Amino acid sequence: MKNMKPFIALASFLFAVTLLIPALLVLPYKNGETDGKLGEQLQQAPKNEAIGKGADPAVEVAVYRTNKKEIEKLPLDKYLEGVVAAEMPAEFEKEALKAQALTARTYIVNQLLNKDKKGLPKGAQVSDTGQIHQEYKSDDELKRIWGSDYSWKKKKIAEAVKATGGQILTYNGRAIDASFFSTSNGFTENSEDYWQHAFPYLRSVESPWDKKSPKYKSQLSVSVADFEKKLGVKIGNSKTIGVIKGRTAGNRIGKVDFNGKILTGKQIREQLGLRSSDFSWERRGNEIFITTRGFGHGVGMSQYGANGMAAEGKTYEDIVKYYYQGVAISPADSMLATITAGK
Repeated sequence: MKNMKPFIALASFLFAVTLLIPALLVLPYKNGETDGKLGEQLQQAPKNEAIGKGADPAVEVAVYRTNKKEIEKLPLDKYLEGVVAAEMPAEFEKEALKAQALTARTYIVNQLLNKDKKGLPKGAQVSDTGQIHQEYKSDDELKRIWGSDYSWKKKKIAEAVKATGGQILTYNGRAIDASFFSTSNGFTENSEDYWQHAFPYLRSVESPWDKKSPKYKSQLSVSVADFEKKLGVKIGNSKTIGVIKGRTAGNRIGKVDFNGKILTGKQIREQLGLRSSDFSWERRGNEIFITTRGFGHGVGMSQYGANGMAAEGKTYEDIVKYYYQGVAISPADSMLATITAGK
């Protein structure tokens, strides 16, 4: 029996260790809370770091600079910084800038995958104008525009791009048409009410934050002669200027009947150069005074709406999923790998 004591002591020691280790492992999570260094790290993890975020891969974007008539090639992340800086005021809330970065990345991924490069010179993948693609400005241009504010504005935008790194918006696994605009009339527009195609994620939603936008309401006057010439209609001496034939889901003008000639709100907006297709008018002598509400086509994400949501504490995920119905935030790796492999 004397020789068994060392074995009994060893067995007792091992038994104690097996009891102690699980207790040490669960210690940071006692009572459903965290403590210690591990607990601090978990508590400090940002809320919106959870969705597959990573760095933008080494994809090069060839931008056609329309004024210089030359092609500028630059890394994807630098291109996105130039787009966000050109498309949204740097003074906007960080979460709004992140939402803009996400739409910009989604747009360019779609554009890079698209083999149709109509209107672009050979070797270019996208232009630098918002009328055709996305507006883009280089660092040199931003330095001239921003002056002494360049450093903090550039840093803020670069952080927004990095915070959404490697992410795009998808619907049923495909990158969406992430359209956006400045200011709504209080509602966004169904895509088919302004363009030809109906997209399930581009549905009309309320956007009350836009009413605080400096671009929400505007007025201009047009002579009766110019009005008739631009629209190809005749109103003569009548005080009645066409008859509205319905409104869209976003409460914009659907169609207007000018003595048998029917024009859509979009056609009137574009031919008269109006800020929005939500308009009203009044004749005063030989002038027609037009009031518009909103600024832009109204389809997709409202930039001032996004900023209003961010000011109320909403994250960029909240913002994009509100304006783009039913979408997911997905890693862009596989799509960008396709672009790289195709070169």
